[in-house]
Amino acid sequence: MKKIIPFLLIAILLSCNTSEEKKVKNNEVLKQVQNDKSEKQFPKLEPNRYNVAFLIMDGTYNTELTAPYDIFQHTIYRDNIKAMNVFTVANTDNAITTFEGMRILPDYNYVKDSLPKIDILVVPSAEHHLDTDLEYEVLINFVKQVDKNAQFITSHCDGAFVLAKAGVLDNAVATTFPSDIDKMRTMFPNLDIRKNVFFVHDGKYITSSGGAKSFEAALYLCEYLYGKEIAQSLAGGLVIDWDLLKTPHLIIK
Repeated sequence: MKKIIPFLLIAILLSCNTSEEKKVKNNEVLKQVQNDKSEKQFPKLEPNRYNVAFLIMDGTYNTELTAPYDIFQHTIYRDNIKAMNVFTVANTDNAITTFEGMRILPDYNYVKDSLPKIDILVVPSAEHHLDTDLEYEVLINFVKQVDKNAQFITSHCDGAFVLAKAGVLDNAVATTFPSDIDKMRTMFPNLDIRKNVFFVHDGKYITSSGGAKSFEAALYLCEYLYGKEIAQSLAGGLVIDWDLLKTPHLIIK
């Protein structure tokens, strides 16, 4: 028994040391995780591409975000074109929750982050684009600011209400979600809002009826920028039949 005791003591000491080492390592890992969380990770934007910002917020509708996002993101897999860097912007660093319950962590906070130059702004519809979102001056002023230098501003469904509130559609023809066209005409009586089209292109503004037709509006912009062959290739990759001539639309200028 006396011979066994020393071995037990050594085993206990080794066990304590091992536990202490594990504790130290665990603390180091925890500190690293905390440091990683404290440093916001921004997406890598490749040079010589269009920077495409998707304006998201609580209540954003999935399809009107993911449809154009899919189309534009896939441009990076096409050769000999100026592809697109796609990223999201919101007024928070926290995850936003879409209308359907998807949680998305924004890439940039437009309230406090230094934003890259935005060539194309995409405004998907959100739950409160007909009411409280239009009263949020920070949001409306952000759209006004981006409009000054962006090459294209696009909206889907009720995203057009945000553009209208920002005043960027004052001299443009536009459209929105079919059942909300009359509401938009009432709210903005001086605007020219068209029915029976999937999208309208007027100058640098492309507004769409939204829903699944958000794919068509995004494919149209790709055809405008890259040509018919690239647009059909992008559509084929997502099993979409794309033919601009068979798509109800309106091009003003």
